[in-house]
Amino acid sequence: MPTKKIYTKDENVKKEIRRLKKIFAGLDKNKLAITESLIEVAAFMRVSLDEIQSAINEKGYTEKYQNGANQSGVKQSSLVEIHIAMTRNLATVMKQLVDLAPLEKRKDGKLVAFQRKYAT
Repeated sequence: MPTKKIYTKDENVKKEIRRLKKIFAGLDKNKLAITESLIEVAAFMRVSLDEIQSAINEKGYTEKYQNGANQSGVKQSSLVEIHIAMTRNLATVMKQLVDLAPLEKRKDGKLVAFQRKYAT
C-alpha cells in the first residue's frame, strides 16, 4: 500500500496558491495584481486553519484555567479563538477575491443571477 506523502506547510501553501491562481486566471492585469497578495494571504490562512483544526481535534475545544488560588474553571481553548478569528478573516479575503472576479467567471446561482439582473 503506497504511503501518503506528507507536505510541509510551505508546500501546502504553494499548492493552495496555484489552485487559487487557476480560479482567477484570465483577469485583467490590474485586477490580477490586486489578487496576487489576497491569494497569498488566503492560501496561508487556509493551510493554517487546517493545522489549527488538527490541533483542536487532538487537544479539545476547552482548556482549564487557574487565576490565583480560588478562581479556576474551563474556558474556550485559545486555539478555538484563533480558529474563529482566522475563519472570519479568510471569509473576508475570499469575498474580496470573489468581488474582483468578473460576473461571467462566477458560477450561476441565485445571488449571481440577482447581481446580473441589477448590475446594469
